[in-house]
Amino acid sequence: MKVRRFLGAAALAIVAGAAQAASYPEPLANEPIPNVVELSAQYPASWIYVQDLHFNSLPDGRAAIVDVAADARAFKGQVPVAQFGTLLPSTTRPDIYVAETFFSRMTRGERTDVITIWDKATLKTKGEIVLPGGKRGQFVTLRNSFQLTNGEKWALLFNFTPASSVSVIDIDARKILNEIDLPGCSLVYPTGPRGFTSLCADGTMTSIELDDAGKVAASSTSKPINDIDHDPMFMTPAMVGKTAWFVTFKGNIHGLDLANAKARDLGVFPMPKEKTAEGEWRPGGWQVISADAAGRLYVLMNPAGKEGSHKDGGSEVWVVDPARKQRVARIPLQNPAVSVEVTAQSAPLLVASRSDGSLDVYDAASGAFQRTLAQVVHDPMTMTASR
Repeated sequence: MKVRRFLGAAALAIVAGAAQAASYPEPLANEPIPNVVELSAQYPASWIYVQDLHFNSLPDGRAAIVDVAADARAFKGQVPVAQFGTLLPSTTRPDIYVAETFFSRMTRGERTDVITIWDKATLKTKGEIVLPGGKRGQFVTLRNSFQLTNGEKWALLFNFTPASSVSVIDIDARKILNEIDLPGCSLVYPTGPRGFTSLCADGTMTSIELDDAGKVAASSTSKPINDIDHDPMFMTPAMVGKTAWFVTFKGNIHGLDLANAKARDLGVFPMPKEKTAEGEWRPGGWQVISADAAGRLYVLMNPAGKEGSHKDGGSEVWVVDPARKQRVARIPLQNPAVSVEVTAQSAPLLVASRSDGSLDVYDAASGAFQRTLAQVVHDPMTMTASR
């Protein structure tokens, strides 16, 4: 009897297993190996570039390409950005430009500075422009060390040896057109149809107009507009059209009109000044201001603001309407952030990068938290929205 019961139970198990197996879908077909998928040559407005300085391995910096609207498979690809490099996506061409530095023995030996040109769709190199002299400025990434002008036909690259200068580079011809000495001035802010402005150590700004050969056609220096000693500006602005909106260490908003050959000072207006138990609300972080397509400004704020706290990061984002010169919203962050960026969508997303390499994503209109993209990179100092 025991044997019969065992055999009967086994038969029932086999029948049940066969019925269950019959309900399973067919196995997936084998995937071809290798299987390389190309991206679109024009990235969606929900994509951003997250530049990873990679402090623990500076020759191995990179930039991740991330869809911050995606709950799954948000990471789309990456390109190398070596040795304190700077990434610059084109908005008119399917190109990504990277100003970077290599040494023949990785960390020592002969130095070569280049602009590497990457294809947006394939993420393969299209060429490079070798930069002589070992002059490219190397520091924690600032977007305004490398910019485009003249309808994105030319690149402007800031050099620092520690003498400061700007190289004018023809992207199409892949050659240097000119090098312009800028004693006491730093970085480049594209100005007018073909030129740039630099901020200077004495608080002035110098505007350079270029001719069709990349030579200096005209230059002018303003009166002091940047209070270097008491309330200096963070050096990365939010761009709204051709207006650069800077925020100062103490929480004031300063506008520069860059539409014409000579930059024009639009003046300063304050954000609310609020004391806290730890100090006061002040801007803090690395990339502390961004803007949406409607022109609203988003400023990363630290409740423990004081002298020297400007790099500490923040726990709120204040939304400012520069036309009304008013704060219009406050967005508490789920986690402290070091940088912020806003996507170019009609319904924009606010992206806050964390020191652990993760990105927190919020609805920029309501401030509602949407998702965390965990550990996208190592050290997310700079973000650039696709436009």
